[in-house]
Amino acid sequence: MKDAFGGIANIVLVAIFLVIISGILGLVVNYTKAFRMKNAIISAIEQYEGSKGCVEDAESGCQKLIQNKANSLGYRPSITFCSGEEYKADASSYFCYRVVPSVKGTEGAQNKYSYTIVTQVDIDIPIINKMMGLSIFQVHGDTRPLSIWKN
Repeated sequence: MKDAFGGIANIVLVAIFLVIISGILGLVVNYTKAFRMKNAIISAIEQYEGSKGCVEDAESGCQKLIQNKANSLGYRPSITFCSGEEYKADASSYFCYRVVPSVKGTEGAQNKYSYTIVTQVDIDIPIINKMMGLSIFQVHGDTRPLSIWKN
């Protein structure tokens, strides 16, 4: 009878080990998606030279490019994660952004701005979300300084 209980304990330990390893691999895959999405968003914003359509207009070419990349990666964040007043959600709710003034130009000239982009790692495990919070599962990145005409 002693051997039967030892076998059950081993099976339970192996099952727990497999669940932990599967969770870690799932986290790595979702983190990679969020990281690639952040890079794609930064590339699109820089390609369109920081136009407001990239973040405010869901029908712009820049947003279409971002949406196509999100669909090809399978990136679909399940919640809105913008925190505080400084970050705003984009038109398609794929990322949060804020505009950061970089270098002040002279009067009437172009000012330099950069965007700080935040994407969410999509983890929907309630226990982990409550214990660690969602801010730990975010990927941040900055664009290069872009020239934007002030209206």
